[in-house]
Amino acid sequence: MQPSETRVLGLDVGLRRIGVAISDPLGMTAQGLDTLHRKNKKHDFAHLYRIIRQYGVKEIVVGLPLRMSGDEGTQAEKIQAFAQDLRKHFKLPVHLWDERLTSAEANRLLRETDLSIEKRGQAVDRMAAILILQGWMESRTTQHADEPTGA
Repeated sequence: MQPSETRVLGLDVGLRRIGVAISDPLGMTAQGLDTLHRKNKKHDFAHLYRIIRQYGVKEIVVGLPLRMSGDEGTQAEKIQAFAQDLRKHFKLPVHLWDERLTSAEANRLLRETDLSIEKRGQAVDRMAAILILQGWMESRTTQHADEPTGA
């Protein structure tokens, strides 16, 4: 199977900020972009549109904040609605990815750096978006590797 040569956008959506990550063209690695400081839907979508256009994004992955039990809560419902708005607005496939523990993992990884607490706080959303996108891409690669090949 040939890797798709399209970019995927990863989002860690919060109330005040959206962590943003983009895949490489082969869909193997994720790198963080500047965190979007939310103002309103029009502003947020205009910012995302510029990224989608600049990188030729063909798919979007949004972190879904499930409870530790795996159940959906109020925040997950808000993210489901946000993902639906993205689908309608950008006419792209939008995938939801279980983001449990990504912020905790992002904090753990960033604690191992020399960043100040203030700078670390600013980087958590970006790192969480990277982890969401990387996890989704790795699961997709694993699924493709498990598929039978034609003779």
